[in-house]
Amino acid sequence: MTLNILKRVLPVLLIAVVALASFSNMARTHAATPLEITFYYPTAVGGPIAKVMDGFAADFNAANPDIKVTPVYAGGYTDVYKKIQTEISGGQKSADVAIMLTTDVYSLIDNDYIVPLDDMIKAAPDGDAYLKDFYPAFLANSQVDGETWGIPFQRSTPVLFYNKDMFKAAGLPDAAPKTWQDMVDDAKKLTKADGSQWGLEIPSDGFPYWLFQGFAISNGQNLVGDDPNTVYFNTPSTVEALQFFVDLSNKDGVMPKGILNWNDMPVDFTAGKAAMIYHTTGSMTNILKNAKFNVGVGFLPAGKKGYGAPTGGGNLYVIKSAPAENQAAAWKWIQYLSSPDKEAAWTVATGYVAPRMSAWDTQALKDLIAQYPQYAVARDQLQHAAKELATHQSADIQHLFGQAVQAALTGQKTPQQALDDAQKQAEDILSAYGEAATPEATAAQ
Repeated sequence: MTLNILKRVLPVLLIAVVALASFSNMARTHAATPLEITFYYPTAVGGPIAKVMDGFAADFNAANPDIKVTPVYAGGYTDVYKKIQTEISGGQKSADVAIMLTTDVYSLIDNDYIVPLDDMIKAAPDGDAYLKDFYPAFLANSQVDGETWGIPFQRSTPVLFYNKDMFKAAGLPDAAPKTWQDMVDDAKKLTKADGSQWGLEIPSDGFPYWLFQGFAISNGQNLVGDDPNTVYFNTPSTVEALQFFVDLSNKDGVMPKGILNWNDMPVDFTAGKAAMIYHTTGSMTNILKNAKFNVGVGFLPAGKKGYGAPTGGGNLYVIKSAPAENQAAAWKWIQYLSSPDKEAAWTVATGYVAPRMSAWDTQALKDLIAQYPQYAVARDQLQHAAKELATHQSADIQHLFGQAVQAALTGQKTPQQALDDAQKQAEDILSAYGEAATPEATAAQ
């Protein structure tokens, strides 16, 4: 009888053993196959930053064998947004995590493309301290209604680059101009009548609203406050600021007339065609590498109300269409990228401003500033910085304001007319999102 029982039971045991072995093999295979997440990132500056980002990913993947991050350089900021928008609307797999403009935040929320990060931050061992370590000026475009939607990473402010050798040759002190009038006075001494050398160049395409924002803030009124339905395009101080900008070429003759290309400015500067330029601090490394002269960097010159500059650049966002486990892996990647050491390395590689205060205590940035004090200027300018122009449909609002600036620069409209028209167009667009805040409630943002 015992033999008969064994005959009946043995096949069952064999099947169980085979099944168990198969399950074990599957588990091992699964454990050996990392979870793959895709990371889209852009650039608006020169230099081989793809190699740096690939290096970050390789180090992260080695330290986290259960996750594989694949970085995808997806073009400029607009290209990244449009790629994600197209893929999600088409039902395709998109990125799990991405760097997009800080000013995209309202559109990303309105379109349900991203997730808030507060629960992830709170669950992290250093959650509260982690968030408090970011400069407040950078968090202004990262938080909405008390929720955190993006983590500052690739952040910047515009600064004034100046050619120290040209300043010396013109008998000027080795210092950036402090005020608008100082800048005009210096630029006149640096401009050559034959057009071979201009005292100043400020881009007016690509991001014309952004560079102009420095003029608006320092003259008394930012273009935007806390309410995403309200803009301040045609206030007297902003009209005055735009008139000053127009006069640089049309009246003072220290800047070329017409629309100046964003990408041409660093090239003109390093080639000696422009003695001063406004540009992003993200171009710092590229400019210092290519300039054959001593490069000075200063705050944007002060208007009537003192120094002022907008923040800029991109935040890290977790994409909502990604599966939950991918979102968790994306958050781990964000924590890695936003660590002080990695932010410091990114600053060294690009010139972007490390957005965490502790990053500036790393040896890498201490050594960098000791050798190149120019890198500290944008960080120090943050005390005078205000939020970048961000509203619902930010891209459209920014575009129409940029068109107003260009219309004034080319003489198609007066500054007053251009800004009046832009204000009305912006209000028409934003009216779909609710009532604008009253001027009394939002004055002096």
